[in-house]
Amino acid sequence: MFMSESEFPEAVGTGIHLLPGRKARSAAALFNYGNILAVLLPIPLGMLWLGLSMLVYAMNRHHPNKKVGHYTQQAAYRFYAIAGFFVAAATFIPGSGRDYYLIAWGLMALVLIPWSILDLVRIRKDTWVDMELPVETHESDSH
Repeated sequence: MFMSESEFPEAVGTGIHLLPGRKARSAAALFNYGNILAVLLPIPLGMLWLGLSMLVYAMNRHHPNKKVGHYTQQAAYRFYAIAGFFVAAATFIPGSGRDYYLIAWGLMALVLIPWSILDLVRIRKDTWVDMELPVETHESDSH
């Protein structure tokens, strides 16, 4: 995960950290990949993704590259809106409701998977440039 000095020799010792565009693109795509996997394997990944998605959102929403935050936010809106709708609708499912849950899962897959794939294509086609980030240095008081 960490870059070696050979990957950014111009930034070493200058107080600048290089954020490669390829890593920003991967971060932007992460929420969409999680959405697809959660729908394809609802047990156990769907349940785990509900909690893990909050961590992914918190890490990437305020990413230094604004496009990462935008793509993450859009993927999160889709996932939480659909999941929230089905949680509210499940209140009215009678009995065991196995058939209703299968229908809800199918509808979620029909909406979320194509939309996530479309977003992944957009992310792949977008321009991702390397960013230089200043590194904060703290000098200790010498009294």
